[in-house]
Amino acid sequence: QGQPVESGGGSVQAGGSLRLACDAPKYHYYSYSYSMAWFRQAPGKEHEAVAAIDGLGEAMYSDSVKGRFTISKDKDKARLFLQMTDLKSEDTAIYYCVAVRGTIGWSWVRPSAWSDWGQGTQVTVSS
Repeated sequence: QGQPVESGGGSVQAGGSLRLACDAPKYHYYSYSYSMAWFRQAPGKEHEAVAAIDGLGEAMYSDSVKGRFTISKDKDKARLFLQMTDLKSEDTAIYYCVAVRGTIGWSWVRPSAWSDWGQGTQVTVSS
């Protein structure tokens, strides 16, 4: 109940852009710090960390998306966004919004560090 809900996935040609959004009702009125992030999972592969915003508002990115993706967050409403540009075929995956109480640090890349997961939204990039 109150798990993150993603939207904005779809199909796009290589070089195109997409914007993902996530709403996390569980954290709408949460008084303490919390962190949110995007993970993705391509067919036959493990979950991969994409980008995160920690409880202090600092953004972190994986090397594979740095310079192409931008993560942002509406602090007041626990809404998370991922602006994806210059998309490549290797970006094709199911994208998950995740959240956890507190300020996450270096462990943000580990799926087990996150307690709340959305159902995911499909992003398909055709070359």
